Amino acid sequence: MTSASSARDRVLGRVRRALADAPEAPEVTRDYLVSHTPDDPATVLDLLHENLADYRAGVHRSTRQHLPALIGELLTGHGARTVVVPPGLPGDWLAGSDARLRHDDGHLTPAELDSADAVVTGCALAVAETGTVVLDAGPGQGRRALTLIPDLHICVVDVAGQVVASLPQALPRLDPTRPTTWISGPSATSDIELDRVEGVHGPRTLEVVLVVE
Repeated sequence: MTSASSARDRVLGRVRRALADAPEAPEVTRDYLVSHTPDDPATVLDLLHENLADYRAGVHRSTRQHLPALIGELLTGHGARTVVVPPGLPGDWLAGSDARLRHDDGHLTPAELDSADAVVTGCALAVAETGTVVLDAGPGQGRRALTLIPDLHICVVDVAGQVVASLPQALPRLDPTRPTTWISGPSATSDIELDRVEGVHGPRTLEVVLVVE
C-alpha cells in the first residue's frame, strides 16, 4: 500500500515535471494604493472611532492615567463581577475594578470561561478603514477562547503604536505564524429575514478603549 506522503510526493513530482517547460510567470505590478486615508494620525484615529461605532462597538478615548478608572467604570456599568485576565495584562489596568479576577494560565475550562462576566485584553493592531481590532495571542491578549466565550470583551488599543489606516499596512506588521483573531464589532449573525442576533459565536458586547496618550 502506498503511504499518503509518498503519494503526495508522486503527485507533486508530476506537477513539477509538467511545469518544467512553462514560461515564467510575469512580474506582478503592485502600484495600487495601500490606503485610502490621508496620512494624518488624527484623521486615522477619527476614522477608526467612527467605524468601530458603526459596527456597534462601544468606543471610548482615555489617557493612560485614567485607563484603570475607565475600565472599572465599564465593568461596573455592565454588572461584571468576574473578569478573566490573560497572561501579561498590565496589572494596573484592573486597579480600578472590584470584580473578582480569574487569571488564565491556559487551564480555565470552557465552562469556567462561560461563567465569567467579562474579559479585558490588549490587542496587536487596530485597522481604521475596516473598524477592526486584531489579536494575535501575544502578551495581554491570551488564547482565542478568552475573547470568544465571555459575554463582554473590553479591548484596549494603544493608539500611538497599534493603529494603522488599512489592511495592506496591517498585514506586514503581523507575524504569519501566530494565530490571529479579527474583530469588527460584537459577535453577530442574521437569519434569512435579516433579523440580527448578537452574541452567537462570540461576545455580545465589545467595548474598545483608545488610549491616546
